[in-house]
Formats: sequence, C-alpha cells, structure tokens
Amino acid sequence: MGKSPFLEAIRRDLRLRGYSMRTERTYLHWIKRYIFYHQRRHPAEMGGAEVRDFLTSLANDNGVSVNTQKTALNALAFLYHKILGVELGPLDFKHARQHRRLPTVLTRAEVAAILAQLSGRNWLIFSLLYGSGLRIAECLRLRVKDMDLEGGTLTVVSGKGGKDRQTLLSASLKPALIQQVEAALAVQRQDNDHGCGPSLPFALGKKYPAAYRQPAWMFLFPSATLCTHPVSDLLCRHHLHDSVPRKALKVAVRKAAILHKRVSCHAFRHSFATHLLEAGRDIRTVQELLGHTDIRTTQIYTHVLGQRFAGTSSPLDLL
Repeated sequence: MGKSPFLEAIRRDLRLRGYSMRTERTYLHWIKRYIFYHQRRHPAEMGGAEVRDFLTSLANDNGVSVNTQKTALNALAFLYHKILGVELGPLDFKHARQHRRLPTVLTRAEVAAILAQLSGRNWLIFSLLYGSGLRIAECLRLRVKDMDLEGGTLTVVSGKGGKDRQTLLSASLKPALIQQVEAALAVQRQDNDHGCGPSLPFALGKKYPAAYRQPAWMFLFPSATLCTHPVSDLLCRHHLHDSVPRKALKVAVRKAAILHKRVSCHAFRHSFATHLLEAGRDIRTVQELLGHTDIRTTQIYTHVLGQRFAGTSSPLDLL
C-alpha cells in the first residue's frame, strides 16, 4: 500500500512547525488509529462526537493509561485545530483511570553497584543520568556545545515539552567527558573527510550548510553507523540509539544482583531527585534541575521519602 497523501501532508506540516521526530511518529500513529477505528473515514467528515467515541474506547476497551490517552487527545487536537481548522469544542469523553505509582528509586549503594558493572561509554551515560538527572533521550542528544566543564553545568536543549534547561554536571566526570569528546570529534573528522557529519535540525542545516564541520555540533554519543536525514535526505550521523544503553543496563542490573526492583533508565533520574531531597536540597531547586513545569510533579519524590507524613512514627515503634 502506498503512502497516504493526507498523512504525508500532516508529516510535512509537523516538520515545518519544528516538531521532533518522536512527536511526529507518535501523532501520526494516533491519527492513523483514529481513522482505522472509524472504518477509514476521512477526519474532515468527522468531528467531536467521533473523537469522543475514540478516546472513550481507549479507556473502556483498551485500558490505556492517563498519559497515553492524553497523547492521543493531543494528536487529534493538532489534527483538527492546526490541519483542518476545526474547533472540537467540549468532548466530555471518559477519562482513563489515574493510578498514582511511586517511582522506582535506587539506593546510593545500588547505583554504585550498577555503575561498577558498566564501563566506558555506557558507564558515562548512566553516570550522567544519575549525576545530572537526565532522561535517556536528553543524554543521548547531548552535543559538545552543551557542556560547560569549567562551570559544572549541562544545557539540555529541547527537552520534554520543547523546553531548554540547565542542570548539574559532576566534576568527577570531567576526565571521562574529555575522553569521550575526543573520541566523538575523531569520528566527526572521519565523516567530514567523506563530506558528511552529525545530523542537524533541518532549518539550521539549511541556514548554515557547513555547521556539520563545527566541533560544537557533534553528538557526544554518536551512532556507530551513518544514516539518511529524514527531512533533507543528506547522509549524516545521528546519536546513539537508546536500545544500546538499555541492553547494557539490563546486563548490569543482573550482575549487580538487584532482583527486587524494576530498574529502567528513568530510575536514575528518579534517584537523582530523591537523593537531592534526602540531602536537604530545596524542592524548588530540584524542580528546576528536572525541568518540571508543575511543582506537584516534583512532590512525588517527597512521598518516596515519607515526608508526606511529617516524621510521624508507626504506633508499633512506640510499644
């Protein structure tokens, strides 16, 4: 089956508006599911009632999470408001159930045990996740220009929600980062000899055609292979795929004999926040370092610490 002209038009619009490739894939996925749910009817022939039925079915029939349902809603809101120019109005759909789950937090000893099972590039990646509170995608997208080794800060560009922020950079990582930068720049020089370099945002690559030769734009963790840029069709090198560190983490957790916790890459970010609060850091500071818009998102870590109960002891301890 050939590509749908309608979906390709949406794809082009998303790229012109500067949406990330991840958002592009996600929005197109949910728009396609919406179209297929209604027997391939064109969205222009439908409206609020059909969107409400689809979102309700996700909660009733598919049991999706709140965040998944919100993502589907965002995709359809973009479709109708930005592409079709149609206001959906109040939808009044059935919301998915909100289950509050406490994040998985590692102890300091567990973090150290896992890091001890890693080496080289993978050790540095997870050290950054824990030491700077990064999401895995934010870490892998780091470029040479995003580090201030002397000032001890990292700049996260276009993090979740398209926001930039600065966070901590551990001084202990300076030697490993210098070594990693040298390795990344060696890859860039080889690529430059063949007329290519790191992938760049399309608008920037168009405005500064030679930017791929500048060390500042090189990814800190480059992919092992070259690829074709999805927008410009130019040969380039993207950053390392997140499946690589995830596989390494799985092996390290098993070797560290941490069997009672489900350890993901995000657990290191959770641990970063919890350990800062545990050490007496102000919650507003932690909120800023994590890039949370709402303080309530950061407050989940106070529940992990038990601060919600203001130091109340169990009556059993008083016997």
